[in-house]
Amino acid sequence: MEAMAAGAATAAYRPSPRKSNSSTLLHHPTNFPRKVFSIRFRSPERNLGSHNLTKLNLDHPSISPTPQTPIQAVQSAPLPSSTPPPSSHGQVFDVGSANSWDSNDVGSPVVKRFVGDDEERWLMWYHGGAATANGNSIGLAVSSNGIHWERGPGRADAGDGVGQVMRRSADWWAFDTESVRPSDVLIMSSARLQAPGAVYWLYYTGFSQEKVENSSMACGEVFKSLPGLAISQDGRHWARVEGEHHSGALFDTGVAGEWDALFVAAPKAVFHGRSDLRMYYHSFDPERGQFAIGIARSRDGIRWVKLGKVLGGGADGDFDEAGARNGHVVRDVRHGSYLMAYEGVCKNGRTSIGLAVSADGLKEWRRCGDWAVLEPSVEEDAWDGRGVGDPCLVQMDREGEWRLYYRGIGRNGTKGIGVAVSEGPELASFKKWRGFHI
Repeated sequence: MEAMAAGAATAAYRPSPRKSNSSTLLHHPTNFPRKVFSIRFRSPERNLGSHNLTKLNLDHPSISPTPQTPIQAVQSAPLPSSTPPPSSHGQVFDVGSANSWDSNDVGSPVVKRFVGDDEERWLMWYHGGAATANGNSIGLAVSSNGIHWERGPGRADAGDGVGQVMRRSADWWAFDTESVRPSDVLIMSSARLQAPGAVYWLYYTGFSQEKVENSSMACGEVFKSLPGLAISQDGRHWARVEGEHHSGALFDTGVAGEWDALFVAAPKAVFHGRSDLRMYYHSFDPERGQFAIGIARSRDGIRWVKLGKVLGGGADGDFDEAGARNGHVVRDVRHGSYLMAYEGVCKNGRTSIGLAVSADGLKEWRRCGDWAVLEPSVEEDAWDGRGVGDPCLVQMDREGEWRLYYRGIGRNGTKGIGVAVSEGPELASFKKWRGFHI
């Protein structure tokens, strides 16, 4: 766990696994746990800096989103730019420089935009990996326009304030000992949270060293994953929160025979209203042979109730015939509905991005057409010629305009992060960035 100062260090720490309490994972939307409880932090990782977060007692009905001045880059020497050449259509973020913590892999962009009186600030949490290291870590990059990003080759607390902010757990019993990837970031506060201002809540995917055995999932080696939560006051120093599962995860996979019995991945959280948060996550349904997206609900953001699947695969021949995964849900204020960008998987493994919409975010999700709104590039040497996925939607100031951040994979295995812009108010398609005319 990324280090916290003395206040957090006094929180209860359990050095060994606890028994799972599956009874808290009820399957009725109105039967939420109502207990007032104290957050328990997992053990600190001392070499990633420290930050002061005091006593945490959450009475979950008081939880709410809070506007907050975003974190600023530490003033130092000019930071390295990550903007690829204009010929790489769509790409705005490449792998890091040689010997950096993200020199071999980048993805899972979680992009947040803040607009103040005199400046615009963009933050991106993403996963990265080096060829010489096992698993992925989580990093932070900053930007003034969402196109040109400042990043760091090492730990964020090493001086520049950007770079690696969270690594895999060193606790042998934890669910995230192999790899960590960001899924979503919310800015939340509570009347019981004794800390100045609000805090960043990072929902992330933690991978263990246990491999998932399922021959119908034809997508290479897969490690078991579960959802996790970490909290920070500055977006750089994170304290892992101990969830209900004995491994520290927020909740477990389903029991044998359920659609999410293999793993739980990409927990994206949406604040619907006071004491009402929704989480969208994906798994692989072995009975149907498809990836699918499900939903869970919570009053406090920590204890969750599963409600089942909301979106599965498309019809034979569709871009998402092998399933839907990595769904990112946002509230569409203009239409008063919920919009989901998701990664559609074809039977040959090709990935594209589709859209779905729901009136209340809970049920009756319907696809916005039978086509993808963003597809891999057709050029042989394109940086995203094999697949596009990991979508993240950001609504802009202009009415009906959205940016779509995504991960791209080239036919030679290279990875990067790109951005596309919506074309027209109906979001029927997105056009990959080609310059500042957007």
